[in-house]
Amino acid sequence: MDYHHLLDFATDLGYRLAMCGAETFRVEDTINRILSAYGIESETFAITNCLTVSILTDEGIPITRMRRIGHHGNDLDSVEKYNNLSRRICQEKPSPEIAIQWLNETDKSRIEYTLPLKLLGCALGAAGFAVFFGGTFVDALCSGLCGILVGLVNELMNKWKVNLFFSTIAAAFFMAIPAYAMGSLNIAHNADTVIIGALMILVPGLLFTNAMRDIIFGDTNSGINRIVQVLLIAAAIALGTGAAWNISNSLWGIPLPPAPQVYSEWILTFASFVGCVGFFILFNIHGFGGFLCALGGVLSYVVYALVLRFTSDFVSAFFYGSIVAALYAEIMARIRKYPAISYLVVSIFPLIPGAGIYYTTNFLVKGDMTAFTQKGMETIATAGAIAVGVLIVSTAMRVIAIRKPVK
Repeated sequence: MDYHHLLDFATDLGYRLAMCGAETFRVEDTINRILSAYGIESETFAITNCLTVSILTDEGIPITRMRRIGHHGNDLDSVEKYNNLSRRICQEKPSPEIAIQWLNETDKSRIEYTLPLKLLGCALGAAGFAVFFGGTFVDALCSGLCGILVGLVNELMNKWKVNLFFSTIAAAFFMAIPAYAMGSLNIAHNADTVIIGALMILVPGLLFTNAMRDIIFGDTNSGINRIVQVLLIAAAIALGTGAAWNISNSLWGIPLPPAPQVYSEWILTFASFVGCVGFFILFNIHGFGGFLCALGGVLSYVVYALVLRFTSDFVSAFFYGSIVAALYAEIMARIRKYPAISYLVVSIFPLIPGAGIYYTTNFLVKGDMTAFTQKGMETIATAGAIAVGVLIVSTAMRVIAIRKPVK
């Protein structure tokens, strides 16, 4: 048995999964399953920025590999490809040399949307959610342009390898400045909805979802680490938009925004679908499965709207909407043999409180502490309801999987 080559392969595959945005438990479970298929017991420890794998040879000699994990991507199509490769390895158990060859072939088979398509995803995501949060159709066009700015700034920051915290500040700032300008020039009807739609691109939906799933599977350190990253990114969004508001207000003044538009449920449902289509592009999900992910977003919003109509309790509406999103993700993952995270991260986007994040920070910048406290508590309650809904479903599905008899 070539322990070194096999350990290198398993570690490299886990590393690639982590870099593409896979959950901690998936990284650890993939490595352990592969090594176990070859009759090797292993100890794997993964956190958000480090991966360590250790085994013992038949002679009792310990061998360890460690890899540092850099900035996580949003490449969920590659997560699916590497996940399928691990299944194939466990079933066929090829030699380590053949396994490494298959890994290299999988690397070459990875596909990624071109920059124009990524920018289209930014435009669709921003425009769809601008209408979803009460903007006019002109606001949607303006938000789409601001979304493209966010995509361009992110692309440039990634090329320069700028820290995610500072790149988020830059993207939020350069997106909000033209949005406030268009609002002051009466090009946009409501600058706030323009900004809210575009900042949804910056909301760390995958980080938040992975944090919840890490906690479910007992990876508390990774879960807390990811939650801290979510809070830092939220702070970066606040700093970027807050600086833009102060500068814009000093230079040309910002008029009071009008009340958000009120649309029929059909229009809001379609807007959520458009926004989710943009996000399945941004998460590099390809093929028909991407539209199924977007359909999950529509389903979660419909449930949210129905619960809100009959109970008028927004926390309950978010809770039941997240339950449906998580249940849909788990069911589709089992039907299509695709990681549940791909369906879940897109399906919950209509529930993410983008407006709450923006208005909370906006009230803070304006010094309205009463409104800041109230909106902040609402946003926290919303995020908590979403997290609990996801936790309940994912925990239940894990218990069912553990109790399922082996055939």
